[in-house]
Amino acid sequence: MARSTHHYLFAVAVVAACLAVGEASCVGFDLHHRSSPVVRRWAAARGHHALAAEWPAKGSPEYYSALSRHDRALLARRGLADGGLLTFADGNDTYRLSDLGFLHYAEVSVGTPNATFLVALDTGSDLFWVPCDCKQCAPLSGNNGTGQDVLKPYSPRSSSTSKQVTCADPLCDRPNGCSAAATNGSCPYGVRYVSANTSSSGVLVRDVLHLTREAGGAAVEAPVVFGCGQVQTGLFLEGGAFDGLLGLGMDKVSVPSVLATSGLVASDSFSMCFSRDGHGRINFGDAGGPGQSETPFIPRASRPTYNVSFTAINVETKSVAAEFTAVMDSGTSFTYLNDPEYTELATNFNSQIREKRANFSSASSDVPFEYCYGLSSGQTEVVLPEVSLTTKGGALFPVTRSIIVFADETNGQPRAIGYCLAVLKSDIPINIIGQNFMTGLKVVFNREKSVLSWQKFDCYKNAAVADGPDASPSPSPSPAPRPTTLTPQQDANNRYPGAAGAAPDGSRLTPRRRRALHAAPSAASGRCPCLTPCSARSVSPSSRAC
Repeated sequence: MARSTHHYLFAVAVVAACLAVGEASCVGFDLHHRSSPVVRRWAAARGHHALAAEWPAKGSPEYYSALSRHDRALLARRGLADGGLLTFADGNDTYRLSDLGFLHYAEVSVGTPNATFLVALDTGSDLFWVPCDCKQCAPLSGNNGTGQDVLKPYSPRSSSTSKQVTCADPLCDRPNGCSAAATNGSCPYGVRYVSANTSSSGVLVRDVLHLTREAGGAAVEAPVVFGCGQVQTGLFLEGGAFDGLLGLGMDKVSVPSVLATSGLVASDSFSMCFSRDGHGRINFGDAGGPGQSETPFIPRASRPTYNVSFTAINVETKSVAAEFTAVMDSGTSFTYLNDPEYTELATNFNSQIREKRANFSSASSDVPFEYCYGLSSGQTEVVLPEVSLTTKGGALFPVTRSIIVFADETNGQPRAIGYCLAVLKSDIPINIIGQNFMTGLKVVFNREKSVLSWQKFDCYKNAAVADGPDASPSPSPSPAPRPTTLTPQQDANNRYPGAAGAAPDGSRLTPRRRRALHAAPSAASGRCPCLTPCSARSVSPSSRAC
């Protein structure tokens, strides 16, 4: 591998939101923008008034300035809009919401009349659930400046298209609480989390998920099965997927599986595109296109997951043979590796860094990363080695975001003070490739061919790129919460462990060989959810994945 040093510049950049357009015969929906009214109301309702005030209001000059380069009209004039795409009609912007657990979110609507939810997207779990007929859910109202309720739970009784899922239904997981005799009762579900007493439970229902044609065609009502989440506990009451979770896994109950079975998509496949600025796109039925690399999914005896095999870890010019498998999990913000893979990657990375090691932890902040480095006063650039993973079959999986940046504030503006390798040692027998390693890529989960595909991608232009520019969001003024253990397990099923939670690095990519990162606040104590199920047989209640 030829040496290809990457220069990182530290600068504050403006949010550049846009519309990303998928391909024909896909079903898609948009991750939610932090400037949208619903997110601003959510932030204010949960007491995050500074964040709500910081985000430009929709319709303001700042908002349209941010959107100007990437709006729908521009894409249409360039011939990039695709009338065959099925998507939610609220706009094609995407965002990773730092104040809601640093997960990727989408606004989805279900039922008749429709009820709208801001749900976290998770390839590491299967079930789609929303707060419903709440016995214990996140607060439903708050001071949002309008006097109106912000969170409105779903109720099967209020939806004319809702249907009961009985214990006799093929999508009912009998070990989850159904007895052989209870064929006429509602099918219960329960997802419990190993740490922090966090769980979601209720009953399964069948209703419509609202989709529309991108170019303004007829509405599409996709029948799906999801959880009527009556009781939430732990961190679901405090933030991070408090309004629901959309599982994208391989199980027959997941939304991708149901869409494929119902014939609404041409291919049993979907793609997720994550820009370096935190925006993104998801399209159901998308099998990708020419030029993408791929590797096969590796079957797991306990439960099908998006598990792939790697054969080497590459840090700049040094390549180390490493035979290991890992789960591709969008519901995990960081990447978690077991030894010896963790040590091989971290020590090889460390050997090629010029800055001195630093410790950003304090009495109120517990930074979980081992390899951190300080910046000298006035330093605006760092040189980082290129990181990639060799997959089974020989294709390289490029890592465009290997670090996170820490900052303090000077005169009200964040100033970069250092950075850390954003990889953590896993103390459970599972490796997880988190969304930070997927950043800058369009990742295709092709379940029909049982392969994972990827390529560097401009999510805004819906086009492959070798190494292109991305805009970067302004950093949040609030401290970033540190990851906490929220390793969940699905009752009566084998599930794998996962972890989510990240500090906002606010990175962006500028032209080839030069990458820009703006400063972000230092990590402080707080809570970030880990929203992937795990196996009760492989993880003890004391296991810590975050």
